[in-house]
Amino acid sequence: MTAVPVFLYHSVADDPPSWIAPFTVSPRTFAEHLGLIADSGLTVVPLRSLVAAQRGGPPLPARAAVLTFDDGFADFRSTVLPLLVRWGLPATLYVTSGGLRGDAARGPFPPGSRMLSRGQLGEVDALGVEIGGHTVTHPQLDVLPDRRVRQEVAGCGRELEDLLGHPVTSFAYPHGYSRPAVRARVREAGWTSAAAVRDAFSSAADDPLRIARLMVRADTDRERFRQWTRGAGAPVAPFPEGVRTRGWRAYRRARERLNVPYVALS
Repeated sequence: MTAVPVFLYHSVADDPPSWIAPFTVSPRTFAEHLGLIADSGLTVVPLRSLVAAQRGGPPLPARAAVLTFDDGFADFRSTVLPLLVRWGLPATLYVTSGGLRGDAARGPFPPGSRMLSRGQLGEVDALGVEIGGHTVTHPQLDVLPDRRVRQEVAGCGRELEDLLGHPVTSFAYPHGYSRPAVRARVREAGWTSAAAVRDAFSSAADDPLRIARLMVRADTDRERFRQWTRGAGAPVAPFPEGVRTRGWRAYRRARERLNVPYVALS
């Protein structure tokens, strides 16, 4: 299987709040990453091209990559988008609908978080960025009761489509967490693809409802990123869910039943 790096970013900023800092890269680092991608000979393709290949459609270029961004931070519009336009690169932005600025009553992120407004999201959409769903309140879907999963998965799609005025078909699991029952709800809600994390390369053989991604963090050094652009340094999906993953889910489900807070982001 040919490794397809699907890069996962969150915030791109020089002065991020402490809660998102571990998942933030600076604008200079992000620009450097785009240069490394170009120098490696990778072709950045729209997410839909990867999904089409996974569903038996047209093959990808020999060396393809995908750019994705989670949550809906305001710096996507101010910092990321100008660079994408300059380089002529497609990207997918997965938005937590209840986290859009001006919706603080439902906001899942800490007060003062720098998120896109509804109007700004419309501007990003109009410039050709694919907008995807990332639930309403950014929960760990794999530990929720079925009713809540349905509300988060389907509700996000309805809200984004009402806002943008067109279908929204790509989804990403908060924290990267899913399980078969969650993926069934995603399929039933009409999403045609769903991105996980898995810290692995995707491929044309990967599950389009569990697309593997490589999370780019503040501590992702240049050499590791360069390895990823060369198709090295991580496994290639699909591969079975490991014992540690199942154990971690059981632990988190126990914490959820006991109402113990859990803090993570993706």
